Amino acid sequence: MNIKKESKGDVTIINVSGKIVVGEDLDKLRNAVLEELESGKKNIILNLAEVPYIDSTGLGEIIRSYISVNKKNGSMKLLKISEKIRDLLVISKLITTFQKDIFDNLDEAVASFK
Repeated sequence: MNIKKESKGDVTIINVSGKIVVGEDLDKLRNAVLEELESGKKNIILNLAEVPYIDSTGLGEIIRSYISVNKKNGSMKLLKISEKIRDLLVISKLITTFQKDIFDNLDEAVASFK
């Protein structure tokens, strides 16, 4: 898994590519989110456009990140999730948690923070 960060105003976009699965790569995702929170940035978009697969451990890490951001009075959105990932969210009943925070368009996701 690779992670690249970019900013659009006061929003940080964390671009993830590759599978989000059990293993030491999950630390990259956790650390990327925590670094933003520690630097005072609370508006985070997790861009999953280049993520073909997430296992249950990876999904757990996304939930952990989501909770961490919310505890800091921030907000995390998911961008460009695949049908497989959407199905995983539906099966796990987590779709209701993320329902208002899933976007297919970056500009709409950024605008949703305002």
